[in-house]
Amino acid sequence: MSSDGSPPLRAKTLGDSVTAQRSEIVAEDWGESRSRVVSWHDPGPSTARGLTMAGLDYVRAMIDGALPPPPICQLMQCGMVSAESGRVVVTSKPDESAYNGVGIVHGGLVCTLLDSVAALALLSMLPRGRGCTSVEIKVNYLQAVRLSSGLLTATGTVVKAGSRIAFTEGVVSDASGAVVATASSTLAVFDT
Repeated sequence: MSSDGSPPLRAKTLGDSVTAQRSEIVAEDWGESRSRVVSWHDPGPSTARGLTMAGLDYVRAMIDGALPPPPICQLMQCGMVSAESGRVVVTSKPDESAYNGVGIVHGGLVCTLLDSVAALALLSMLPRGRGCTSVEIKVNYLQAVRLSSGLLTATGTVVKAGSRIAFTEGVVSDASGAVVATASSTLAVFDT
């Protein structure tokens, strides 16, 4: 029993009915509440249109605003910056909603950014009727990413593009130009 006679608070578990009760008691120590609304377009129509194009044209259509970016870009606050055959640049400005429990941007966001530029770089080399998907990615995290890291720039490049398997690399740099993570990726190429 606590000093006021109420039962002691226990850790919240899924399905626990004490969530509201805990929030009222502990919220004072939690800091200011924040929220972010994420909006996106139904990916079906733009994907269908994009698949009728050569890969580079598809990526450039998203950069130019002729097609909306994939929903993941809205969630991760990404912007497609440039594309040429075999090379794509994407930026992301993570906020606190991407923080993990130790006060840094979760590595999963950085990995997803690397996975995205790796696949987009390969897509930029593929003809109409061909697509790709990740088979494997290896990420090296070189330094922590925080709000103070500023705008992240991810660059994906194709190392070797085969008819069924391709190899790409990615690099993420912070606003100062410091490399925060690198990746090597293997992707499968398939008919759409």
